Amino acid sequence: MKRRTLLSGAAATLAATPLARPHAQKPVTIRWWYHFDDPKATPDELVAAFQKEHPDIRIEPENIPWGGGGDYDNRLYTSIIAGNGPDTAMVKFNNLARLIEMDAIVPLDKRIDAWSAKSDISADLWRLHTAPDGKRYYMPLQYVVLYLYVRLDLLAKQNLKPPTNFDDFLTAAKALTGGELWGFGMRGGSGGHDSWMPFAFGTGAKPVQGGFVSPQGLAQNRYFIDLYRTHKVCPPSAPTDAFLQIVNNLKSGRVAMTVHHISTANTMAETFGDNITAIPVPRGPNGSGFATFGDGSNAVFSASKNPEAAWTWISWLSTGPNNVLYNKAAGQMTVTTSGAANWTLHPKRFVQATVDSLPIAGVLPNLPQTADFTRVVWPQNTQKALLGQIQPDEMMQAFEKLFFG
Repeated sequence: MKRRTLLSGAAATLAATPLARPHAQKPVTIRWWYHFDDPKATPDELVAAFQKEHPDIRIEPENIPWGGGGDYDNRLYTSIIAGNGPDTAMVKFNNLARLIEMDAIVPLDKRIDAWSAKSDISADLWRLHTAPDGKRYYMPLQYVVLYLYVRLDLLAKQNLKPPTNFDDFLTAAKALTGGELWGFGMRGGSGGHDSWMPFAFGTGAKPVQGGFVSPQGLAQNRYFIDLYRTHKVCPPSAPTDAFLQIVNNLKSGRVAMTVHHISTANTMAETFGDNITAIPVPRGPNGSGFATFGDGSNAVFSASKNPEAAWTWISWLSTGPNNVLYNKAAGQMTVTTSGAANWTLHPKRFVQATVDSLPIAGVLPNLPQTADFTRVVWPQNTQKALLGQIQPDEMMQAFEKLFFG
């Protein structure tokens, strides 16, 4: 992809000089793009609290539809190329390499190292937020680790326990399928790569060169596709089901199990009470597994005319009680150690499933191709494989070729 140089003089100043609070007679305006899983949630309380502390900065939040990730990403890239992007926005690891290649974001290392609250974010999170070039362009804001939701009452009717390995998962999915109930809510549409990865890489394959076409990767991907094509334990709509469909299918009692994360824990607990729980995704026979790590971070864009003010806003959002308040609205986990110590925003069993999944948490390759993989290549090839238009192995070969040639 041709590099697009967007680095402005103001952004270069941010990268090279100490932070100075803006002292304009008129408050500067910072456009911040965000998205919440809950469409009723707003950052209004946060914005009001920040502006009370920082009257010289006005935050203009813009709620951009997530659309499984594709809608948000498309609008973000389009706005950057058109020169009318936000000053700062929520971003994902999937976008990092592409945004660096476009020179669209600025490194934050000097700002982070001088930030008084740096030590309240764990070394593991800082490691995950370090780019291949050793710099940090993203500010941690929230995180999730994908796990398996299971309906305990439906399992009990079949005298089954929550499945911990792939054999038991298939047994349970078959037993729970019948009539208008399906054992597993598969996400074959937008954003489904996150819930596919625990299956494809759950027996030892890695999302690295050769990993997609390794014997373990090929076999596990066949297992995943066969859940729909051969065993028919997924709803007929699975090839196009995205976030809203898998969540609504679980809430309505249409499916008994699905892969998602803690942002939907409270609504599931409200719907089913103790009849629903979460456990780490199934593991392979040798104990290996893969749980998709999902980040929510903020970046400062190189075209911003007020990068210092943008940094002031995003660092404030990641500080102690502010980050807890943010994640109360977002429905995800705080990135702060202090906030996690007294976490009460989700039932304990869902928090525990998140924490228990961290040892096997991983992400996609941090390459420019990842953005196209998540938005286009994964859903198109997966849907073709689910519909029998290509073979599962062809699907994995396409992924290997995209990433590694």
